[in-house]
Amino acid sequence: MKNKISNIVKETRVMNSKSYNDLTPKSKEAVKEIYRLIESGQQDILSRFEGAVEKVVASYNIKKEDIEKYFDKEINEQLGIK
Repeated sequence: MKNKISNIVKETRVMNSKSYNDLTPKSKEAVKEIYRLIESGQQDILSRFEGAVEKVVASYNIKKEDIEKYFDKEINEQLGIK
């Protein structure tokens, strides 16, 4: 069975994480949009992620580095890495 991003987000409680809660409201919406775009794509996950980030940072007028930093923190938090 193929995991959907929405299931992974739900299972890991990403939206309740410290990393997510530290984001501004605008950045939280951008992250939600990235998850939606990743799930709707047909390419491999890395291509979908890169494309979603590019589209969302342009649309929300936020820095790509800030979004990438968030995802780094989120992954480390979910994996228990400090």
